[in-house]
Amino acid sequence: MAKIMAVNAGSSSLKFQLLEMPAEEVIAQGLVERIGMDDAIFTIKFAANAKAEANDQVEVKGQKAKFKTVTAIKDHSVAINMMLEELSNLDIISDFNEIVGVGHRVVAGGEYFDKSVLIDDDVLAKIDELADYAPLHNPANAMGIRVFQKLLPDATEVAVFDTSFHQTMPKVNYLYSLPYKYYEKYGARKYGAHGTSHRYVAGKAAELLGKPLDELKLITLHLGAGASITAVKNGKSFDTSMGFTPLAGVTMATRSGDVDASLVAFIQGKENLSNDEMLNVLNKQSGVQGISELSSDMRDLRAARKDNEKAELAINIFVDRVVSYIGQYVAKMDGADAIVFTAGIGENADWIREEVAERLGYFGIKIDAKKNEGCTDEADISAADAKIKTLVIPTDEELMIARDVQSLMK
Repeated sequence: MAKIMAVNAGSSSLKFQLLEMPAEEVIAQGLVERIGMDDAIFTIKFAANAKAEANDQVEVKGQKAKFKTVTAIKDHSVAINMMLEELSNLDIISDFNEIVGVGHRVVAGGEYFDKSVLIDDDVLAKIDELADYAPLHNPANAMGIRVFQKLLPDATEVAVFDTSFHQTMPKVNYLYSLPYKYYEKYGARKYGAHGTSHRYVAGKAAELLGKPLDELKLITLHLGAGASITAVKNGKSFDTSMGFTPLAGVTMATRSGDVDASLVAFIQGKENLSNDEMLNVLNKQSGVQGISELSSDMRDLRAARKDNEKAELAINIFVDRVVSYIGQYVAKMDGADAIVFTAGIGENADWIREEVAERLGYFGIKIDAKKNEGCTDEADISAADAKIKTLVIPTDEELMIARDVQSLMK
């Protein structure tokens, strides 16, 4: 048995999960938010123990415990130091060296990485080099790696890339209709994202259907604040909605999804915006937030839709874009065996699943209303006469990261 940590370092956050492998048991999970600020929020959830009972910063409910503190956290180094110290203080680990492996989520792997890899100086240099492809993520990912290397020098460090699963896409699906020299000079192409999630739910879908993954045509829908849809053909990514960056594809919480590039230039000129300001509009002020002018949260929009035309419009546009990509991928793969809903909206919003399915009846996608209602766990919610199955599968990117670490440690 070995303790392996899965880490997702953001620009101002650190999400982590400690697992016992190969049992795949979650020992603890936590989040550090607002890194760099005086009121950073640090939480850890774990199984209650004697130390938890005696700690006034820990809330204990039955067998579950939650540590929470609000304090100044200068940078990721401080956050990771604090996380390791609290794991020890709370008796979750007795020694730092118990953590024998650390898997790091890295957003952009470019064309360098088609699978998870052990981290060495060359890998870290390439992650730095690819910062332009994911400027909000790769620098933070690299920073997290360097801190863990310093604090846990004996642990196996592994990079797990969001883009690697999508490296199997054929050129016809990943190239843009731009001068070919831009691909050769700058790597201008579609890379996709959420690959670890799509890979996980595709494998679980095969188990649920009782068929080999390499014989299936699946459409996996990672619908959350960030949303992407992937055509998985014979176990491999065949096409995906996100593009050169995670900005492309379907309408998201605050991201625009697909937009005519000329319109972007037009608005930028009219509003006298810099490139960074325009990207901020597309990434943080658009999506259902921008359309509704109310909220980026689907729950808020649903509550307001009866009396708010823009909230209704935002929901309808979101559903429309999801339906469009599903239809496109059914056509491109010459059919599908199942569509798979996952992530925050996909797993929890039964009403979104219903509205998407209602628009796809001509493909033979039909759901059972009773099976769908309130479903948040792994399930087949298809109607009895459905030609294409509809599945709900909670994603578990951290488990996939831990599995990759364990495999590479061997």
